[in-house]
Amino acid sequence: MRRAVPLLAAALAACQPAAPPPQPQARAAVIAPTASPRPAPVRRGPSTESRSAADFYRRIEAQLLDRGLLRRDGGGADARFTADMLARNFERIALFSEYTQIGGRYVPQQSRAQLRRWPGPVRLELHFGASVDAATRQADRARVAAYVSRLARLTGHDISMVPSGGNYHVFVASIDEQRALGPEISRLEPGLSRQTVREITELDRTTYCAVYASSTSDRPHAYVSAISLIRSEHPDLMRLSCYHEEIAQGLGLANDSPAARPSIFNDDEEFALLTDHDALLLQMLYDPRLRVGMTAEQARPVIQRIARELVGDRGPV
Repeated sequence: MRRAVPLLAAALAACQPAAPPPQPQARAAVIAPTASPRPAPVRRGPSTESRSAADFYRRIEAQLLDRGLLRRDGGGADARFTADMLARNFERIALFSEYTQIGGRYVPQQSRAQLRRWPGPVRLELHFGASVDAATRQADRARVAAYVSRLARLTGHDISMVPSGGNYHVFVASIDEQRALGPEISRLEPGLSRQTVREITELDRTTYCAVYASSTSDRPHAYVSAISLIRSEHPDLMRLSCYHEEIAQGLGLANDSPAARPSIFNDDEEFALLTDHDALLLQMLYDPRLRVGMTAEQARPVIQRIARELVGDRGPV
């Protein structure tokens, strides 16, 4: 039996509610006086809601950049950290869950968890909706491929992109397309519950992007597949930021922590892309001295040892 755990990158608290869905428009019938060739099908553009979401995300990105957020520098002299800080951040991000299942639904409530990661190969497959133009698809494929290669080097794990047959499916879709993804998600992940599929397809625009990683009932902490949703309405940097955070979270860094800095696993939006600190978290996560299913108490001495090896005792880096 397949069990999915949501790892959501939520929007800022000040987000506006989603615009109401567009109302259907009546169309007048037109009868040709004589037989004529069948007209080409009408090409429908994005809905009012999708256009509103795109405007909303553009404003959010501009506001964050104006405030000096969405940094791409990986950290710096103003965001140094020690081995002890790295160890504490790892424990909070890798050994806590951001969401808890209550009454069959996942709600934002942090709880202790055991160490989760992929024991087997990760094969990431991109799925683009029709709303994504050819140039964007080409650029995003190249950027995600480079990022996946970097993650493989950092973790030492077997991670790669594939054109088909993946087990980590990243959907880049508009709000309109998202709502029709249910059958495709169920085809790719037949073990997912209807409730989980419904949650993925009904996420509103205040959730910028999301990932649901799945395990089996006999090994509940060993990931075997994942489904991620990235909004195609996002402007370029926010979309890239979603790729960075969701793909990394789906590898096992499942929680966010306001204390983690410099990090993308922090809802303050200070950093857009994986930081030097986050790269070390991934190295730690896939260190063979840590085992799938470890509790925080079991893992803590090992975590502290690895953190000192990576950072040293020389003070902040």
